[in-house]
Amino acid sequence: MASREPEQKQEEGAPEWLTTFSDLMSLLLTFFVLLLSFANMDIQKFQDMLGSIKDAFGVQVKRPEAPYAAFSPSPYENKVKLTKEDKQVLGMVLIAKSILGKAQKSTPMDITTEQDGVLVRIRSEVLFKKGTAKILPESKKVLDSIIELLKKNDWMVAIRGHTDDIEAKNSKYPSAWELSTARAAAVLKYILEKGGFNPRRFRAEGYADTLPLVPNTNKENRRKNRRVEFYFYRPHV
Repeated sequence: MASREPEQKQEEGAPEWLTTFSDLMSLLLTFFVLLLSFANMDIQKFQDMLGSIKDAFGVQVKRPEAPYAAFSPSPYENKVKLTKEDKQVLGMVLIAKSILGKAQKSTPMDITTEQDGVLVRIRSEVLFKKGTAKILPESKKVLDSIIELLKKNDWMVAIRGHTDDIEAKNSKYPSAWELSTARAAAVLKYILEKGGFNPRRFRAEGYADTLPLVPNTNKENRRKNRRVEFYFYRPHV
């Protein structure tokens, strides 16, 4: 009896060439999707990056119309309405934060924007005893960091003194106007004497209690309102 050859078993599923072809098509599809996403997202990623920098450093890129006004632009404005001036102010804030960062860790200090420049705000209790305009020895390190910032940048600066509504109650400074102005002048004198700057870069201003950050309704609010501000801005050409 003749022997029969064993029948070959047919493989189950799709042929091998079809599996390879499907993998190739999937890879090509993924590649073209990636190309399309890169082409559409480059600008958006750049705008998001600027927004991230703003959020990380607390920068308000849109300038307020009135001095001391708190302004918080919408996320849409942060991404698409950065003017040339906004970018310059953003750069100034990053520079100020990089130089003042060490002092900011140990001293209550706010760094934000105002109009076309950078505003650094320090509470008066850091610099002076209550009711006086004599600079505290331990506060000179803070002012030295301001001097370092000014030495590395040709910015102009306005030094502003502010009080609360009840601080000036002594014979030497019978009014808040005199106390706030004396404090601004004392800080200016220290910076000029130690930094050796051209006085034309500076001005000292006293605002008394006319520009409070918060209402003078309690002790903590009055502490916030007693402050010295440094407004840095580029010289107008």
